Amino acid sequence: MNFSIWWQALTTMPSLSSQQWQQLDIISRWLIATRASVFLMTITSASIGGLLAWRDGLFNGWLFFLTVLGLTFAHATNNLLNDLTDSARGIDKNNYYRNQYGVHVLEDGLLTKNSFWKYVIFTGAVALLAGGLLVWERSGITLSLMAAGAFFVLFYTWPLKYIGLGEPAVLLVWGPLMIGGSYYVISGQWSWPVAYLSMIYALGPTSVLFGKHIDKMDADRAKKVYSLPVILGDSLARKTVLLMLSLQYVLVLLLVATGVLHWVMLVLLINLPALISTFKKFQANKPEQKPDDFPDNIWPLWFSAFAFDHTRKFSGLFLVALILEISLFS
Repeated sequence: MNFSIWWQALTTMPSLSSQQWQQLDIISRWLIATRASVFLMTITSASIGGLLAWRDGLFNGWLFFLTVLGLTFAHATNNLLNDLTDSARGIDKNNYYRNQYGVHVLEDGLLTKNSFWKYVIFTGAVALLAGGLLVWERSGITLSLMAAGAFFVLFYTWPLKYIGLGEPAVLLVWGPLMIGGSYYVISGQWSWPVAYLSMIYALGPTSVLFGKHIDKMDADRAKKVYSLPVILGDSLARKTVLLMLSLQYVLVLLLVATGVLHWVMLVLLINLPALISTFKKFQANKPEQKPDDFPDNIWPLWFSAFAFDHTRKFSGLFLVALILEISLFS
């Protein structure tokens, strides 16, 4: 087992040769095949739901563990099905954008389709097992929440992503469904204030997806993948991302002013310099060639990289603010 490869797979999308792939342990292969570097956004959603349940005196550690496990493996299943579907439909062939910024185990010939299906079945089975245990333990609307999640796992790649509905789906999934749903299965209560609050965080992952689809807009248009940025066009799509990022701070101020959030959540304003920096990147055109100081393993992604950096910092501060509120004022 190579823990350094695990960490690399959890933080980046490493590029590997076939020989290097053969030397990896099974966990490293699974982490790379499922694009584990983006799991942080899902784990953060579940953690926000868990912290809010803790704040309200309704936390259950076992149910929190099952929630994190189920959501993470559901996300992994979605990523695998995304690659499988796009590969089968011919979208990822001929050095398509997806092949350039990370390992694509099917297109790169690292896994046969039969072996890939084993990854899908194992990963989906873990997600279903965790979800089934949550339904057994909590009942109520848990099965409905699980069914909604399964719908997006199965149909995000096709047809939602192809008809401009992938981005709205992510907003719903990473917000009310993940955070609101996590709060419900952990606490046993549905909370509309939690669902409203969840939109603050959900705008972050949605901006990252928007950024990625802006980066690959020309390639998507050529493949007839009509993501929302393709429909909106480059200029309006970039302005939409900046609007979403700005709304995160506006919503924090609004919810603090109305008493839904504690004033300690204003610590999120510390991230305003990162917002300003992201604004500058989105207001300028993407370079034709990779800048010397830009990481090789991220290019040709550009806008999504800066949206992800902002979201990572904002998410960290969001969790810190919730922990401070619980520690100091609960």
